[in-house]
Amino acid sequence: MKKPLQLLALGAATVILVGCAQGADTVENAAQTNAASGEVVKIAVHDSFPNEKFAEMASAATGHKVEVVTLGGEELPGQLVLSKEAPVADAFFGVNNYYASQLVNADVLEPYQAKLPAGAEKFVFDDKGSLTPITDSTVCMNSDPAWFKEKNLAEPETYADLLKPEYKDLAAVIDPHDATGIAFLAGTISEFGEDGYLDYWKQLRDNGAKIEAGWSDAYYGQFTQGGEGGQRPLVLSYASSPAYTVNEENTETSSRALLETCSSVIEYAGVLKGAKNPEGAKQVLDYMLSDEFQSIISDEMYVYPVSKTGKIPAVWEKFAPIPTTRHDLDAAEIDAKRETWLRDWDAAIKG
Repeated sequence: MKKPLQLLALGAATVILVGCAQGADTVENAAQTNAASGEVVKIAVHDSFPNEKFAEMASAATGHKVEVVTLGGEELPGQLVLSKEAPVADAFFGVNNYYASQLVNADVLEPYQAKLPAGAEKFVFDDKGSLTPITDSTVCMNSDPAWFKEKNLAEPETYADLLKPEYKDLAAVIDPHDATGIAFLAGTISEFGEDGYLDYWKQLRDNGAKIEAGWSDAYYGQFTQGGEGGQRPLVLSYASSPAYTVNEENTETSSRALLETCSSVIEYAGVLKGAKNPEGAKQVLDYMLSDEFQSIISDEMYVYPVSKTGKIPAVWEKFAPIPTTRHDLDAAEIDAKRETWLRDWDAAIKG
């Protein structure tokens, strides 16, 4: 669930909220009816969610009194499973494609897939409609172009490039037990196969890559553009990260995503089985796919909207384009093999 610079939204950016005109009278009437009933809808989220803003906007849009409950960060899937007999909320948001199967397998969901806007169909989790895709992001290696220019050294472009001797001791990556790290692990499995990914990681380690526990340690602690003291010009981060390192004039950025090293991180929302207000929960999920909410996602959480009509800041269009190449794995394969991959990685890399 950790996203780069998630709490450091670009304050100077202005996002225009665009409403959906189609069916506006029906939506307005439903909101008035819900408001009159005084019903509450609770949604459980991770700790990078814009709680107050969302509660206000969703309450206004649906007419329900929307309350947001924070259940930690990467602990969210486990918390939802542990509380299945007495759900702490009606709905949730923030479980990604690498761990969403835990909720499906634990039977904590009331299947519901909100009506998908254009562009979101490719992010569907399964054919049962278990979950609704809300946000899209991509984990990629990032570089410091100025550092490489100063050293008269070409920047790497691919996974394989990171193993070259000229890039020894230059990269910081992340343990795959972390939510960012597991996306990179999946990318290496997609690229090198199950028979080759561990050899790749061994070579990466032997070429001096620093393996950090989490994103903050890698980006802020190791990256030359992440903060003072960083010594490594290559770091595992997100395709959106270069939008954060843009100068005040919005004319250039000091970092670059290596777009041949990207893997998807899709975050889902869902209705919890045993919810006190399941119909209200569905309406809140519907709202999460509205143009209004999809158009604030980039500024608030540093991720892309799943909707083609969701707006992103102009600086993102220029410096943080959505990658067209993604090294992804099928959800069913992730579900079946995730724990084996992690266990084998521990044995091979940690010893």
